[in-house]
Amino acid sequence: MDRLQMITPLVEMDGDEMTRILWADIKEILLTPYIDLKTVYYDLGLKHRDETDDQVTVDSALAAKQYGVAVKCATITPNAQRVEEYGLKQMWKSPNGTIRAMMDGTVFRTPILVKGVRPTVRTWEKPITIARHAYGDIYRNTEMTVPGKGKAELVFTGEDGTEQRKTIFDFKGPGILQGIHNLDSSISSFARACFNYALDIRQDLWFSAKDTISKTYDHHFKDIFQEIFDSEYKDKFENGGISYFYTLIDDAVARIIRSKGGMIWACKNYDGDVMSDMIATAFGSLAMMTSVLVSPDGKYEYEAAHGTVTRHYYRYLKGEETSTNPVATIFAWTGALRKRGEIDDLNDLCAFADRLEKAVIGTIESGIMTGDLASIYEGESCAVTSRAFLRAVRERLENG
Repeated sequence: MDRLQMITPLVEMDGDEMTRILWADIKEILLTPYIDLKTVYYDLGLKHRDETDDQVTVDSALAAKQYGVAVKCATITPNAQRVEEYGLKQMWKSPNGTIRAMMDGTVFRTPILVKGVRPTVRTWEKPITIARHAYGDIYRNTEMTVPGKGKAELVFTGEDGTEQRKTIFDFKGPGILQGIHNLDSSISSFARACFNYALDIRQDLWFSAKDTISKTYDHHFKDIFQEIFDSEYKDKFENGGISYFYTLIDDAVARIIRSKGGMIWACKNYDGDVMSDMIATAFGSLAMMTSVLVSPDGKYEYEAAHGTVTRHYYRYLKGEETSTNPVATIFAWTGALRKRGEIDDLNDLCAFADRLEKAVIGTIESGIMTGDLASIYEGESCAVTSRAFLRAVRERLENG
């Protein structure tokens, strides 16, 4: 069979641990037999990031901006234990945080629904999409350990030399400090991305923060969203039959839990990180959620919303078979391939991505799945290893 041809390559960002193993298996079993896969490859494995002083992460983000579509494997964000385990030069920052900051995009995450896996929240009937701001906050922070007594100040020195000062705290003993920031330009891009996405899929948009406590920082987010909505999107939303509103994040959590789903929930960076995992797990599994970073100038980076599945990787290193769910990683590839096909006007490539996703869903709904889903599946199921699941998907793909 002739393999499908590509015109422009994808930017391929390889990753770490068990997801790196699945990455290679997905390419071998489900992609390269059918597509003459063209990629610009970057190894974002932790050891290589350390060897290049994390320059490879910067290079991959620049490539994503150049080629327009990227697909990324899950990567390790090292803590102190990882620094020791891998013998790292330093505790490198999150590669996702670096890429998101450089692309100035918004992350949209949506659960993948299958029959037989009911959401834990019984009222949910439709997927809930998390729109996560992808710049600033704790992901671009500056931190300090305070050794003892002293005064901590927040100081801004203007270009003209003028200063603004505020006392953070008068320390009476040891403690810690953290400084975070954001940009009006990034918040505005976040707001417009959310409004445009809501119009594209015709769903209500909620935005939540904590302006009652953070009366400057969070309130600034709220104000920018409202100003842009009133001046650019209000009429479009009314004509589209959808709505936008702001609410406190604690109120949003309570209302989401009691809702039927079917909305976009926009969150600041850390809030979106946590809430997307909650949404994914409540809908079935962290490995059943799509994730795409969209930049203001229309560049796309697709990835799985979960981590590197360390526990399974250690078992793999012992020679044991694992039943690790590859669905979100498959959907990262299909999302990237579909977008590449749309941009390059390759209808066959788009159709292949659709067929592969359908084959994945069909395989699960036939009762063949990995262990995480088998434990919650309502019906007869057979838990299989990761490679056995991929081979079952391939068989369904070839047999229609």
